[in-house]
Amino acid sequence: MIRGLAVAVAAFALAAPASSSAQDLDLGQPAPPGAPPVPIQITASQGIEWQQTQQIVTATGNAKAVRGNVTVTADQLVAHYRKKPGAPSAPAASGTAGAADILDQGGAELYELDALGHVHIYTPTDNAYGDHAVYSLDNAVLVLTGAHLKLTTPHDVITARNAIEYYSKARMAVARGNALIVADDGRSIAADTLIGYLAPPAPAPLGAAAPAASDDPTNQAGQLRKVDAIGHVVIHTATDTATGNSGVYLPPTGQARLGGDVHIIRGPNVLIGSDALVNMKTGIATLLAGPGGQVSGTIQPNAAPPK
Repeated sequence: MIRGLAVAVAAFALAAPASSSAQDLDLGQPAPPGAPPVPIQITASQGIEWQQTQQIVTATGNAKAVRGNVTVTADQLVAHYRKKPGAPSAPAASGTAGAADILDQGGAELYELDALGHVHIYTPTDNAYGDHAVYSLDNAVLVLTGAHLKLTTPHDVITARNAIEYYSKARMAVARGNALIVADDGRSIAADTLIGYLAPPAPAPLGAAAPAASDDPTNQAGQLRKVDAIGHVVIHTATDTATGNSGVYLPPTGQARLGGDVHIIRGPNVLIGSDALVNMKTGIATLLAGPGGQVSGTIQPNAAPPK
């Protein structure tokens, strides 16, 4: 362990597997064709330890890893790397300088990064928080666990009790356990599990270079195009609460469809059916009867509208 350093630095010039081209919460950003690998810069206040036999680099104390637009901070970061096929054997060495040398020579590639304690992963537009994070560069999958799990985008805040998972290649996020999405206008949808599908980045005009991520909000992870809700679904609009066993929500239009033991509640008024269409922007909910079924409800005349 390198001790007594105010800041210990190791520059990891690592080739990563190809993944989504969007500049989102993705540490596996590929370099442009013909360009050198995008490096990961790791710093720590207490020190960086290189365990050559285990092929692990551990950064402790206010640890930070930066790659492109993505930054990871935590109490401790553990980088797992492996020798590239055909690369020469690493010389016997120890400490920060040795780690930087062998990795900068391009003889190693990072395949997993673990973050422990007070984890914060962010880009110019998106933030993810948790106690523990594991990012697999092979699969481009980020898994956050621990207390106070949260993912924020320019338009939504996602929280969960058990885990938040982000699949960069599939452009999909999964929140498990008391999952909740709250839009910037106050609309919300909650369920046991929420699966969000993210819109692809906007294509650049023909013959033009792709815009920088920070200049193009459509090239970020915050554009939810569809949400699947599974188990104990609750949708809140400005006027109504709608519940069901499952649902599908389309954020661009504000439309949602609920299925299975659906209840629509407005103040003291309750409607019950098997399916419902809910416009979360206008607050209009339409109850549907299943095949051979019927809708029912309890209406309180002259009831004051909910505040």
